[in-house]
Amino acid sequence: MATLADLARWRDELIEARLSGVREVQDQNNERIRYGTDAEMAAAIRAADRMIADASRRPASTIRFATSKGL
Repeated sequence: MATLADLARWRDELIEARLSGVREVQDQNNERIRYGTDAEMAAAIRAADRMIADASRRPASTIRFATSKGL
């Protein structure tokens, strides 16, 4: 899985490409990704934002149980 820094760099590169009008992005593995529309690129940026939010979320520090005797 990618680190938080990798995800942020990827998102920043996507935003830069979108703002400059580029539709094709080449990653560090020399793989090329071509986006057909601006909406596809926006969806990729949203996905990167979600992955960053998930990766930076802290785990629960308290777990509460609600139990009963079934009466």
